[in-house]
Amino acid sequence: MKIAIVQAALQQSQVAENFQTIQALMEEAAANQPDVIVLPELWNTSFLPEDVKERADEGGKVSRQFLSQFAKNYQVNVVGGSVANRRGDKLFNTAYVYNRKGQELAAYDKAHLFSPAKENGYFEAGEASVTFELDGVKCGIVTCYDLRFPEWVRALALADAQIVFAPAAWPEVRNLHWDTLGRARAIENQLFVVSANSRGPVNGDEEALYGGHSAIIDPWGEYVVSPDLQVGVKYGEIDLSVIEGIRSSINVFNDRRPDIYNI
Repeated sequence: MKIAIVQAALQQSQVAENFQTIQALMEEAAANQPDVIVLPELWNTSFLPEDVKERADEGGKVSRQFLSQFAKNYQVNVVGGSVANRRGDKLFNTAYVYNRKGQELAAYDKAHLFSPAKENGYFEAGEASVTFELDGVKCGIVTCYDLRFPEWVRALALADAQIVFAPAAWPEVRNLHWDTLGRARAIENQLFVVSANSRGPVNGDEEALYGGHSAIIDPWGEYVVSPDLQVGVKYGEIDLSVIEGIRSSINVFNDRRPDIYNI
């Protein structure tokens, strides 16, 4: 499965400009004929403007139409990062997924909101994990801070996910955590992690940057696509036979003890 990861520089609150940025990078990616294009977190508003509720997409309508039409036009699966999505008077950080026909396969509301940045003061937390199939491959999705909760990714692995996508808006100052968590989640669950992060100023501060380091990590914790700091599209190919290989030699799922812990 060929993957294209969009590592974009986004502008806070500048929704129209961000749409143009994302579309240009998606078109660049599509020209290389990947099976899946993956976007970062909150690519419509960036993370986290004070006027996010006013800038949010009502019901995700505009974002969903854009992603669906793109997937259909280019006949490519799209893991649409996430967008600020207003439903009534509530705001959600929602990831949408589309197949090659432009059909919506999943909508995931971020479950773990980053309280140190007061994300929980703006957004409502999601209540359910999500799995879906892309070209017959079972996948799951987590968003940014979700990656710090191993039980959340384990739930996806127990639902037979072979790939977990992780869109994010993760700051460069914590890149060591980002890299380590992605590898740990891949190793402990014996699956692929595909992470898509932004790169550029945090909240307009040129001295604070989103960390890039988008990557594809295999079940051994090795990089298929290595992290870097460059804005653009990252390409890599997932060999699902690696999962079968590691589970035939070290099958942690056979040796789990759910009888003595409730995880």
